[in-house]
Amino acid sequence: MKVLIIRFSSIGDIVLTTPVIRCLKQQIPGVSIHYFTKLQYKDIVANNPYIDKVHYLRDYLGPAIEELKKEKFDYVIDLHHNLRTWRVKKALATKSYSFDKLNFKKWLLVNFKINLMPDKSIVERYVATVKPLGVKNDTMGLDYFIPESVKLKRDDIPMSHWLGYAVCVIGGSYFTKKLPIEQWKKFCDRVPFPVILMGGAEDKEDGRSIAASDPVKIYNSCGKFSLNESAELIKHAKIVVSNDTGLMHIAAAFQKPVISFWGNTSPTMGMFPYYGYNNLGERIALQSKIFENISLNCHPCSKIGYNKCPKGHFKCMNELNMTDVVEIFKKILEKYQP
Repeated sequence: MKVLIIRFSSIGDIVLTTPVIRCLKQQIPGVSIHYFTKLQYKDIVANNPYIDKVHYLRDYLGPAIEELKKEKFDYVIDLHHNLRTWRVKKALATKSYSFDKLNFKKWLLVNFKINLMPDKSIVERYVATVKPLGVKNDTMGLDYFIPESVKLKRDDIPMSHWLGYAVCVIGGSYFTKKLPIEQWKKFCDRVPFPVILMGGAEDKEDGRSIAASDPVKIYNSCGKFSLNESAELIKHAKIVVSNDTGLMHIAAAFQKPVISFWGNTSPTMGMFPYYGYNNLGERIALQSKIFENISLNCHPCSKIGYNKCPKGHFKCMNELNMTDVVEIFKKILEKYQP
């Protein structure tokens, strides 16, 4: 049996599909698994031992479709479910199963604050897509595989961090998914532990501003490391504090304790850190703690994000109590410190 899995983007969404890949490979004897994603996300899937071949979407869909036709797949598993994946399924003309995005329920939640979303991780819905093939969730959590070629040296981080550090992911795909810099400053200044700031090159100046108060304790690595190098640092972190980002899900793949901040989005949509357990209640009792301003009548305001707060006040992030975050950080660190 030859199966094609489609998920074009983004980092977190692709990581959240890894249980489907693993369960298919381990539960269907002899299955050959191919994965179709955008070229820019190559590092996430290229080293996955459960994938037999990866196909990449470059500038145009047409050439990729012609390549895929040659494979003669038995099934297509569409975990993205948009117009482009419809074109792929139509062109391949084989049996397919598509992920239920629950867009109408998300629309009700964002626009009318009517929550009909299931109390479970999006991973459960991804896995449900392959249920007709007799596959079920093994509850073993997420996967992330770092290639052997990624070799960080001790000198890549300051000596002050050699005995242990926390990772703080200050970057994000949208402004309204990012904790404000002043809030990060409050947190980093108060935690009694070395911190590595992570983000893209676009976050470098914000990182410098946060680290300015104590450049020995707070190391600004924004823009310095590749995705896999960042994953390697997360793998060895004691705890990860993060916006709703792909690195948050990579941290969960390594079973790291995670503190996450939620602005315009909400974990009720199913994108909370996933450790192999299903619902929000189980998650809160385990490695993860969510900070979300649920008292606002405008929250959540989007399933994706905005470049500025639609209301102009950004209370969902600005009013998070960083003193409470620091106390939770200390408790989690004490619990998981070896």
